[in-house]
Amino acid sequence: MKKSTKAAVHSHDHQHCVEDALAAAEKLCAAKDLRFTPLRRRVLEFVWSSHKPVGAYALLDKLRNEDLGSAPPTVYRALDFLIENGLIHRIERMNAFVGCSHPGEAHRGFFLICADCGNAEELQSADLGEAITAGAARRGFTARDMTLEVTGVCGDCRRAA
Repeated sequence: MKKSTKAAVHSHDHQHCVEDALAAAEKLCAAKDLRFTPLRRRVLEFVWSSHKPVGAYALLDKLRNEDLGSAPPTVYRALDFLIENGLIHRIERMNAFVGCSHPGEAHRGFFLICADCGNAEELQSADLGEAITAGAARRGFTARDMTLEVTGVCGDCRRAA
């Protein structure tokens, strides 16, 4: 019974999320003169179809019934393109991908990952990035790339418990 409560708490129409992500991707690709191929578009749609990180092989399974190419290298190239252009993020600990809530903006990947429902939420915090950079600098370390993944329980799941 607990799971159905959580599903109800998190249920919303992801179509709006997908539409916003696709519009941002089209705009970014047009501005950079990049090809937003049907496969790249479909992979982005699948990544945004939920707020749960999705693995490459789950994406492959979804693409098998479509004529867009379902070989692992093809999907990984599409994922690499989407990452390189700031449209999705890779959640390292899960080896999975999640949509970027601020495409085209320079920012660091900070994620709150719910251990109960599996949703991942991107956290915007310039202060956190600056604190990490400053702490690293005090130790003589120059930080280049930063991804922070914090697991816990989201507010919706806490309220549903």
